[in-house]
Amino acid sequence: MQALVAIALAGGRGVRARPLTLEGPGHIRSKAAVSFLGRPLIEWQIAAFRDQGISRFYVAANGRENRYQVKEALGYGERLGVSIRYSRPRSDRHNTGSGQATLAILEEYDLRGHALVFPTDSLFEFDLAELVRDHLTGGAVVTVATVTRSAEQVAGTYGTMEIDGGGWIRAFVEKPPADALAAMPVDPANVPINAGLYLIDCARLRELGATAELAALARRQLDWGGDLLPWLLAQGHKVRSSPIGKIGDLGNPRDYLLTMAEAMGGGYPSLGLPGKPVIHESSLVRRDAVSGMTLAAKLAGGLVQVGANVWIGRDVEVGPGVVLEDCYVGDEADLHPWCRLRRVACLDGAIIGPGARISDAHVGMMAQVDSSLRRPTVIDGFTALGHEVRVDEGARLTGVTVYPGLSVPVGAGVPAGARLTS
Repeated sequence: MQALVAIALAGGRGVRARPLTLEGPGHIRSKAAVSFLGRPLIEWQIAAFRDQGISRFYVAANGRENRYQVKEALGYGERLGVSIRYSRPRSDRHNTGSGQATLAILEEYDLRGHALVFPTDSLFEFDLAELVRDHLTGGAVVTVATVTRSAEQVAGTYGTMEIDGGGWIRAFVEKPPADALAAMPVDPANVPINAGLYLIDCARLRELGATAELAALARRQLDWGGDLLPWLLAQGHKVRSSPIGKIGDLGNPRDYLLTMAEAMGGGYPSLGLPGKPVIHESSLVRRDAVSGMTLAAKLAGGLVQVGANVWIGRDVEVGPGVVLEDCYVGDEADLHPWCRLRRVACLDGAIIGPGARISDAHVGMMAQVDSSLRRPTVIDGFTALGHEVRVDEGARLTGVTVYPGLSVPVGAGVPAGARLTS
């Protein structure tokens, strides 16, 4: 087999992930460029695939934000030791979905071997060599990487598929309700779903893309899951399933935080994370304004508690009494005395006030959570604060989404699950 290449699908507007995919009012952040543990998500993906032997990458981008934010993050790959090429900007006007974008990349760069196609809003844990072996068994046009979920998780939420004993996919079933799922010949504890990761035979897919029927479909709409895969099955082409270890969805704030905590705990070995606290030297020697002690001295004296799965960036100021567990804290953040953070992504320049209680939350760049020991602010329930959001002292937010630049006054009475957009 020729050297395997990879095609990154960087499209969409990141609506589910907002406010993580908003830099400010009207300014979109590409899902691929969203910060994950201090680096753009796509950089983690490229590095993990590189470590499994892939050195040539192609980015199928759609829209200015997706194209140029990814290009700003990756360049042409020199820093990562790989080659990266991009779809032509003129191709955007013809984009009708992820399937069409893949076909366009195959033609643009005359790809004829095999390619790994992946979305840019997820992490994957899998053995690439095993996926290739499964793909080459029997000559599939496409091999779909699959993971399993319980029937309760899948019903009405995920698409699934019927797979025979040889691993060949016989039918795709889009988001079946519970009763339809119960009638399917699947183990209710292990229902297969599409991970969005595909190994493809480039030459054969190009031949099919040139047929009148698929070309006409591509002009109207051609997404991978909803259009291209069902069409291949309907035309009798071989589509195979290959189970992989794990997928970490980062497409919404809740999944982003859960995946972050799992990754920091060693759940994604391919990322090469250290599995222990990471504290930058500049933060260890920084003194806080209240005690005048360095973070190193406070840690040694038990005045600050840092769990195993915690990253602290550069020049972070940490006051006495702070407790951190399963947290990422970005550069130049301020954590005032006695605040407690659990499973929190606290990005660069964020300010967390004294006594704040924050769990299961995303705090954007330069966001400010005012709080006091007398009136502590409490934030939980997978709340997501965008960049430069300000929350008043004593506020209580549960499962709330706040778009960038907004202020949340304490007397607002924000209901749980509210979305504040303006």
